[in-house]
Amino acid sequence: MKKNEIIARVTKAVNTATIKVKKHSPEILIAAGVVGTVASAVMACKATTKLSTVLEEHKKDVDAVHECSKNEEIKADYSQEDAKKDLSIIYTQTGVKLIKLYAPAIALGALSLTSIVASNNILRKRNVALAAAYATVDKSFKEYRNRVVERFGEQVDKELKYDIKAKKFEETVKDPDTGKEKKVKSTVNVANADSGYARFFDESCHGYEEDSQYNLLMLRGQQQYANDLLKSRGYIFLNDVYDMIGIDRTKEGQIVGWVYNKNNEVGDNFVDFGILETNRETEDGSYEPAILLDFNVDGNILDLI
Repeated sequence: MKKNEIIARVTKAVNTATIKVKKHSPEILIAAGVVGTVASAVMACKATTKLSTVLEEHKKDVDAVHECSKNEEIKADYSQEDAKKDLSIIYTQTGVKLIKLYAPAIALGALSLTSIVASNNILRKRNVALAAAYATVDKSFKEYRNRVVERFGEQVDKELKYDIKAKKFEETVKDPDTGKEKKVKSTVNVANADSGYARFFDESCHGYEEDSQYNLLMLRGQQQYANDLLKSRGYIFLNDVYDMIGIDRTKEGQIVGWVYNKNNEVGDNFVDFGILETNRETEDGSYEPAILLDFNVDGNILDLI
């Protein structure tokens, strides 16, 4: 193997390892901080076992100075000023001993706390970068949809967003004249909920009822309540809306939502469930009427509040 190839492979391996360490640096720093904190506590406990010896020596030296200062026989050679100087030296020496005793534990504890803070700073910067990236993508997507609506109309926009397609289904119906069953083919528009925060409101939702008109009235009423709550509170999370209509909470729902701003600087300033009466395909290859919801969230509102 040539020398250049060896150098290239080693360089590649080093660069790969470096980027992996950088990727996992928050976890590494937090782990090091936790381990270091525990280790510093153990070291402090061990140092405390030697504390009594240092304090006993300190007490012995201080008592000796006090005895000498009170001794009338040596008062002429050992004045109060001499006693003060000796006490000052003793206290200084004891302080130095205590610092040396606990210095390793303090230093390790300080480094551990620094590691934890550094880990938090890295995660915070990454979250800021992710939020900025999300905002850019969200803005680009909305601008793209606006261009689609402008050129082709809202109906085409909905068809593209919800993947609405005309599909042929075979149904068994009764002939009203003869009463006999016969199979007929029909073409039905079918949608799916794979776009953004779109969700079907169906039996999997706790607030669902078999009566479709009741479901529509309930959804419109909860939409109005969500808008009232947005105006009164100033913000509302998607999970709050999910709770209103009986949809299970999601990880995204605890971050994204709506912010109310009178100057209309961000978002739409209102909650829209995007209620759409449509159809969806069933597991048996047939279709059924469905209510599709698509919430007009403003994005990550933790960065907007």
